[in-house]
Amino acid sequence: MTDQQANGSTQNGQGPQFSLQRIYVRDLSFEAPKSPEIFRQEWSPSVSLDLNTRQKHLEADFHEVVLTLSVTVKNGEEVAFIAEVQQAGIFLIKGLDAASMSHTLGAFCPNILFPYARETLDSLVTRGSFPALMLAPVNFDALYAQELARMQAAGEAPSAIQ
Repeated sequence: MTDQQANGSTQNGQGPQFSLQRIYVRDLSFEAPKSPEIFRQEWSPSVSLDLNTRQKHLEADFHEVVLTLSVTVKNGEEVAFIAEVQQAGIFLIKGLDAASMSHTLGAFCPNILFPYARETLDSLVTRGSFPALMLAPVNFDALYAQELARMQAAGEAPSAIQ
């Protein structure tokens, strides 16, 4: 009975709600400018990863969060490949205060999207005949906290992260 009451109160909108509606690839690109010559060289890569998130309010309590992973891999001084994925999700989020909403969109949602983006990127790179990247996990909570501190030091309003 307690479970039914707890579920009923959430379904009636009396408490915070969070629901993943859809995960999808929004954009995907791969370029290997030095192919096929790059495959004949000794492989000693250096990897550069750029990470970005953005959020967009869709309608009512629906939000789109897009996680972008951009990887540039060089073999010596030559670019072996450039790969980018924009992994997106639609989330139903309601009943949160502004600070909690900002944290959910800026850290919690990207944490959900990252494994999908990492797998998509690995698949893309191996299809280009390169070794999988096997990117390490990312601590989006720490990145969110750093961005909040940067914004406060710059005198920007923390709600701008939304």
